[in-house]
Amino acid sequence: MMDEFEFIDSITQKYYRQSSVIKGIGDDAAILRHSYHDLVTAVDTMVDGVHFSKETVPPFYIGYRTLAANISDMAAMGAVPTSYMISLVVPKDYSNHELQAIYQGMDQLSRQYHMDLIGGDTVTGDQLVVSVTIHGVVDKDKARLRSHARDGDIVFVTGTLGDSRFGLGLLLDEYKRQPYNDQLDKIDRDFFIHRHQQPTPRVDFARDLTPLQRVALNDVSDGIASEANEIAKASQVTLIIDDDQVPVHPDMNILPDELIHDYKYSGGEDFELLGTVSTQDFPFVVEIARKHHLPLCQIGYVKDAEHTNQRVYLKQHDTLKRLKKTGYTHKN
Repeated sequence: MMDEFEFIDSITQKYYRQSSVIKGIGDDAAILRHSYHDLVTAVDTMVDGVHFSKETVPPFYIGYRTLAANISDMAAMGAVPTSYMISLVVPKDYSNHELQAIYQGMDQLSRQYHMDLIGGDTVTGDQLVVSVTIHGVVDKDKARLRSHARDGDIVFVTGTLGDSRFGLGLLLDEYKRQPYNDQLDKIDRDFFIHRHQQPTPRVDFARDLTPLQRVALNDVSDGIASEANEIAKASQVTLIIDDDQVPVHPDMNILPDELIHDYKYSGGEDFELLGTVSTQDFPFVVEIARKHHLPLCQIGYVKDAEHTNQRVYLKQHDTLKRLKKTGYTHKN
């Protein structure tokens, strides 16, 4: 493996795409200068054997997915990503080619958003750890918070859910002994694998919601069973989700109902956006989604939590069942 200084030299940009970068790589710290915006920052860490494995995610996609997870956090805040820093713990047996591939995955995605790599750190360790700290900007007082949901709001979600988890299952060949295995040749396997390895953060969609005074957003990293509960708790409201309206790709219908349910509510890593907005503003949200050719579905509504204790309920076959972060149980 190349030493730290060689690696830094190899990934240092020749120029910076953002005028806000006063000083990037080359000193003890980077310097950013933003005017007329609020600065938004987040960090995500992914560990080999926990969040990914070479078996399903080659080094290029490890870099791509790690940065995508961070960019998705920016989208959930309504922010535009501007720069990022990477920290790597690299095993001694990791090759220069593999190390460069991680960076190249990040670089390919960062170019799409005109982001700059402005610093980081590399050390040797027992297992691969990739950590990204991201910076973004949003118009003053226009950050989208989980606490912005209100009684009467519409609950919506972008894209289709469970795609990434299905893609992982295909990569791991989890279905080869199942009775529906012979139907796998009829589905778009590449679509689901791509959704797992190269997710698309919904930055452009979220950015174009800027004219709206109030929107609550949460990115679908753990599954909407988790994300919906986070909004309910932060906003002190109850969310009612209609199971029939929660979108999945038609090809997933070859799977058993129990598996579809698990994937769409708890599969995670789809990096879509779950949100709430007032009924009068929802048509604008629909129009923005249409502008970006992005599927968007109304999946429920928000109600005051005075008697329901900030919970999420799933409407299924005309009955309400509690939807917890890890699934649902019958209503108490």
